[in-house]
Order: sequence, then C-alpha cells, then structure tokens
Amino acid sequence: MITAAIAIFSLTAILGMILFSFVLKGKATPKSIVFTHGPLALIGIILLTIYTYKHDAKSIESLILFVIAASGGLFMVVRDILGHPVPKWLAILHGLLAITGFIFLLIFQYW
Repeated sequence: MITAAIAIFSLTAILGMILFSFVLKGKATPKSIVFTHGPLALIGIILLTIYTYKHDAKSIESLILFVIAASGGLFMVVRDILGHPVPKWLAILHGLLAITGFIFLLIFQYW
C-alpha cells in the first residue's frame, strides 16, 4: 500500500510540475491536468492515511504535510475555476510542502 502511495504521489508530482510551469508563466492551466492532479493526490493521501492507521504512525509527518498542501491546492483550484489568477507564492508554497512530504515519505520507507 505504501508503495502504491509513493507511485501515485510521483505521478501527481509530475503533473504538478506541469501545472506549476503554467502558473509561473501566468497562463491558464489545462483543466484536464488540474482535474487529474487533485484526485490523484487525494488517492495518495487516502492510501497513506490507511497505511498510517493500520501499520505505522511514523509516516504521520508526511501525511500532515500532504494534507496542508492539499488545502492550498484546493484553494488554488477554486480561484482557478472562478477565473482569478493563482497566486505564485501559494503555488510555490504548495509545491514545497508537497515535496517535503514526499521526501519525508521516502525517508520513512527506505531509510
């Protein structure tokens, strides 16, 4: 289960980097990627939550960081849908939180 979560978060990160490039350029984000990135992240969070509950609470730090990042992501999606520009600082913070959570998850799993 933890391996599936890592794989899903990896794919989510790739899609997130694509979206991030659009935000930095000030261009409209492709909605197909937006509506794939978010649900994939949610699936990863659900898998990580189940794993943390059933097996080992050591991964709780990464879970908390992913949930905080998801909150910022949800805010950005709402702004995007309403036609408001996504704040670049929030996109940077969202990415940094998710990357940190992913690094913690990898450290937890492999070290």
